[in-house]
Amino acid sequence: MFRRNGSQCVATFAVDEVRVLRKVAGEVVGLLTDGMDHTDPVVGRLFPDIYPDRPDDSDEFRLYTEGDLKTGKIDQAGAILAALPDEGEGEVRLDGEAAEAWLRAINDARLAMGTRLDIQADTDLGEELDEAVLRDPGSSRVFQLSVYAYLGYLQESLLNALPEIE
Repeated sequence: MFRRNGSQCVATFAVDEVRVLRKVAGEVVGLLTDGMDHTDPVVGRLFPDIYPDRPDDSDEFRLYTEGDLKTGKIDQAGAILAALPDEGEGEVRLDGEAAEAWLRAINDARLAMGTRLDIQADTDLGEELDEAVLRDPGSSRVFQLSVYAYLGYLQESLLNALPEIE
């Protein structure tokens, strides 16, 4: 997927990949801008309590940091949207800063999806996907697990291209 080309990370995306990435990045932006619900487990995963045993301290910390963190996450998802072709397939070229924004945005999307899909540290994604396919190959869970796996592959390819940037 991503490869190094000079000082840039470069990838060519098919039409369906562009659509999926636009949808995923757009959902992250929507989650963070549409009246962010702190009782939503995904929001809790993206903005964990810094002091879990001291809720008042966590609330105070959140008061001073959450706005900047939220803005950063929205900007990072926006970096994906800005770099992708508007329609159809196309090539994406990322400098080091943009590549790092993509990595953070992909990580946020995977955290969100992993929370919704109940992916745990010990979950065998291949096994989980195989079981979902056996239950119902056309299910939304199969699609979501496939997107989650794709984002992991994309993230890994970008990480492998990134260290070589000068």
